[in-house]
Amino acid sequence: MTEVAIETLQERLADYVHRARQGERILITEEGRTVALLIPSEGSETARRAWDLVESGAATWSGGRPSGSHQRPRVRGRSASDAVLEDRR
Repeated sequence: MTEVAIETLQERLADYVHRARQGERILITEEGRTVALLIPSEGSETARRAWDLVESGAATWSGGRPSGSHQRPRVRGRSASDAVLEDRR
């Protein structure tokens, strides 16, 4: 989440509103204290659930594109590649 001083926000409001439209959440501070949060006005249910995870601390987001998991997913039963190989026989 981006953090911006209220003075900077006032100077570059159009830029920060554009960023919020793109889905970014912007924390507004005054004298080092949080005073407001600029967020997109509409979003999908998926986006809302994702932000709930960020706010609860279960996930993090630094503003970039998701990079995916660093852990390989666990497969229950046969993997998709095994099923394709078997189907080709």
